[in-house]
Amino acid sequence: MIKIDELNRKILRELSRDGRISNLDLASKVGLSPSACLRRVQDLERAGVIAGYRAVLNPAALGLGFAAYIGVGLSEHTKAAQETFERAVSRAPEVVECHNITGTIEYLLRVECADLPGYKTFHTDVLGTLPHVNSITTYVVMGSPKDMRA
Repeated sequence: MIKIDELNRKILRELSRDGRISNLDLASKVGLSPSACLRRVQDLERAGVIAGYRAVLNPAALGLGFAAYIGVGLSEHTKAAQETFERAVSRAPEVVECHNITGTIEYLLRVECADLPGYKTFHTDVLGTLPHVNSITTYVVMGSPKDMRA
């Protein structure tokens, strides 16, 4: 278990903002020598605190101007029903996040489509045809004043 001290927190904060920052710039921002900074980053990676690096894509630039969160309730609360649902949504390119949650529904999805007609097609032809789906509640994203997803 790695200790997350204030320097490690600064490193993680900077890498969260810019995963492509050079080690030299990162070291300067957090107040370490480049070798000490690199050692800490590598320790964080080995410990699994830093799970990976990725590009943050602009959905609108990809023609995906419609985003929604969807609450999905299942009619059966069995492992088989959950596995069937999870396999189906893992194959749907419109689903960019799938979370199994507690509460009155089983799943919360984030879906990105080109537009409302594209979402309607997904809603009808994908979600609407899945076995065990009992309820679908859609929350359309109108704006995202804060979004820390990487």
